[in-house]
Amino acid sequence: MDARVSQSEIPQVYDSLSKTYDIWGKLAETRARNRALELADIHDGQKILEVAVGTGLAFYEIVKKNPGGTNIGIDISPGMLQKAEKRLQSLSGANYQLKNGNAFKIAEESQRFDLLVNSYMFDLIAFNEMDSVLTEFKRVLKKDGKLILANMTTGQTFGSGIYSLIYRMSPKLFGGCRGVRLSEKLQQSGFQVKTREYHQQLLFPSEVILALKK
Repeated sequence: MDARVSQSEIPQVYDSLSKTYDIWGKLAETRARNRALELADIHDGQKILEVAVGTGLAFYEIVKKNPGGTNIGIDISPGMLQKAEKRLQSLSGANYQLKNGNAFKIAEESQRFDLLVNSYMFDLIAFNEMDSVLTEFKRVLKKDGKLILANMTTGQTFGSGIYSLIYRMSPKLFGGCRGVRLSEKLQQSGFQVKTREYHQQLLFPSEVILALKK
């Protein structure tokens, strides 16, 4: 299925979801998010960008592991950024910035980052718009820079298709997410896919991908 919620609607949708998103994130996305952070293999002193930082569930862990490095998180939803800022306030002395920003035009210099992390965003983007985002990801990453993705994907077990059914009935109910598979798109955009894993929690299907900029 292609995206049925337009990008212009996303900020409002996620502003509305920002107050309760952490509940969903912990119940259905924790395993995939934790595995993504393991694959990121973060070391202090790195330059790291998280696109679609949300309420900061992953960004908090990134900053903890990289307190002396550069940590930048962007999101198009002011409501989600406010939640992220509140979460990060407990990390005194850590180096980070949270900014309103758009994945289609990242306001950062080219070849700046060692690592780019992105969770549950491509499942909101129309197929014909994904290449534009991947071009931006590739631009801001250093040569051999690492890309870590977590997305809602197509279910592989009995019951996991329930979310696709819900999406067909009410696309905005789960924030506009539908199942995608990104490996082929990444390869076409000049990334080398090192691993793709399937994870499921609360019947919610996720893919976790580690890719390198060629």
